[in-house]
Amino acid sequence: MRILLWHVHGSWTTAFVQGPHTYVVPVTPDRGPDGLGRARTYDWPDSVVEVPPERLRDEPIDLVVLQRPHELALVDAWLGRRPPLVYLEHNAPHGDVPDTRHPAADLPGVTLVHVTHFNRLMWDSGSAPATVIEHGVVDPGHRWTGEVPHAAVVVNEPIRRGRTTGTDLLPAFAAAAPLDVFGMRTDGLAAPLGLPADRCRSHELTQADLHTAMARRRVYVHPVRWTSLGLSLLEAMHLGMPVVALATTEVTEAVPPGAGVVSNRIDVLTDAVRDFVADPLHARLIGEGARAAALPRYGLSRFLDDWERLLKEVTR
Repeated sequence: MRILLWHVHGSWTTAFVQGPHTYVVPVTPDRGPDGLGRARTYDWPDSVVEVPPERLRDEPIDLVVLQRPHELALVDAWLGRRPPLVYLEHNAPHGDVPDTRHPAADLPGVTLVHVTHFNRLMWDSGSAPATVIEHGVVDPGHRWTGEVPHAAVVVNEPIRRGRTTGTDLLPAFAAAAPLDVFGMRTDGLAAPLGLPADRCRSHELTQADLHTAMARRRVYVHPVRWTSLGLSLLEAMHLGMPVVALATTEVTEAVPPGAGVVSNRIDVLTDAVRDFVADPLHARLIGEGARAAALPRYGLSRFLDDWERLLKEVTR
């Protein structure tokens, strides 16, 4: 099968393209948002091929995975036809939750796929057939050493996204342990938060380097208030890291007892960070529990099997 999709979400796409198909990604000269092409910081197989928009009409596309509302217009303009369509929704709804209408609601011929059950519950999907295929993660292996007695946080654009990503909570966590914040546009994060540089360090790394760096930290902190389900949280669990996270959206499903501490009480969360940093053996044991929980539920094999079943249903 030849599947057209846009390179929108690097971590998710990295898992998806491990399947048995050919994956066509549009590429434009400027490699802008609608033509980013192949990933440069993720390891993608040769089955992912770049095709310029002007050549897509000649491509035998069997299925399209949409991820943004405007992509359907691109399908019409670039392909001149509509193969079977799947709309993959990565995000929890914003706006008038829980009455937010999904862009694919009532769109004829489109199957809507959510990445969490929370998202499916919160979006108003109208008459569109909706299902859930939970995230899958390419296993980075058990890498936790915890040799650095700091807490790791992964977030992109923390200043712009503010309360959504829990940026305002970082000073409380920094009082419990020094923070290493990884992600895009994190430079200079300490100053606007009023934190000393030694309590909040910023890092922008490649994906391969990120996993190694995360795993050297004692504990992973997930301060995000409102998101779908951060893949960085699942990756931390795969790495064998104990996790401390807000009990919001899908987190309570993803982090079972014995894999970390999940709460909406900031004092409970900051105490947990202190405990993990102070007790490496405890951190190791809980991290092993996190990995054991993540592998079967968010492993690549389950993820690809679920997608294979759906793709066959949509194209038969």
